[in-house]
Amino acid sequence: MTARSPRLSRLRRVVPEARATRPVEARGARPRRRGAQPKVVALGGGMGLSASLAALRRITGDLTAVVTVADDGGSSGRLRDELGVLPPGDLRKALAALCGDDDWGQTWARVIQHRFQSKGDLHEHAVGNLLIVALWEQLGDHVQALDLVGRLLGAHGRVLPMSAVPLELQALVKGHDPDRPEDVETVRGQATVALTPGEVQSVHVVPHDPPAVPEAVEAVRDADWVVLGPGSWFSSVIPHLLVPELLDALTQTKARRVLSLNLAPQPGETDGFSPQRHLEVLGRHAPKLALDVVLADQAAVPDRDSLTDAAKRFGAAVELAPVARPDGTPRHDPELLAAAYDRIFRMHGRIGPWR
Repeated sequence: MTARSPRLSRLRRVVPEARATRPVEARGARPRRRGAQPKVVALGGGMGLSASLAALRRITGDLTAVVTVADDGGSSGRLRDELGVLPPGDLRKALAALCGDDDWGQTWARVIQHRFQSKGDLHEHAVGNLLIVALWEQLGDHVQALDLVGRLLGAHGRVLPMSAVPLELQALVKGHDPDRPEDVETVRGQATVALTPGEVQSVHVVPHDPPAVPEAVEAVRDADWVVLGPGSWFSSVIPHLLVPELLDALTQTKARRVLSLNLAPQPGETDGFSPQRHLEVLGRHAPKLALDVVLADQAAVPDRDSLTDAAKRFGAAVELAPVARPDGTPRHDPELLAAAYDRIFRMHGRIGPWR
């Protein structure tokens, strides 16, 4: 889906240019010089990436989300099966997370996240999914369509798919059948992998050599910082390492790299995983990947020494900070996470143009 369409120029006249926005400073962050901001690329999918974006948009206006395209459940899965398109759901969630805190941004965030409730074919379809797919069909270009939606929403950043083709996620799972706990089986589909019983050993994608979106590769290579995670480890975080061009960009970029760990293991996918176990499986899928910082919530790390040892294998330092919501739920607080990212960028970054 790369052909250019004459409809684009007409649509540009309808949708106004995104209004100039100024990132909200994180609590405790020092004001930045006007116009001087780090270029940040965040990789992931689902609610984990949304949490990271909601934090990062508070500290930089030069922000790009690179989003997984393996979802095969719900509204996204139905549109993917019926129309043969990329699954739009995680892209929609990323756009919603980049909406501003003003009335315009919050209204559009609610609109694109709205799901129809009916007894017909529209039941549970998200408005944003339909809008994104409609623009893909109108424009014939994934990136231009997402840019246009971002302008409509006044998004504080850009959203890109990681690959130009929809991917199928497959996992090798030990004990998927409780009656045969030692057997290893192949489980297919992101929605199934995310909730699979048993222990996920590894994941891969089909096709095995998927094409990366060139703009995503360029963004990673040109970044000052790349943030990977948090999110569903095998179905949202690791898939970025299975796109060869994107992995090459991640290993070769001069950007600093942050791995943001989850607040708790995910039922099914990472049951019983310690923080260091998350790093170990990441290393098995991308042994050449280096990291600079591993960020974790201080209350979610019972054994800091073991996490420090695991991080050293990537060449990374460990930063512990309170980043969870104060209500006790395993969700990130956008302002606390923003403050943690801001501190990392200042303390671990090269002397960059945003200093």
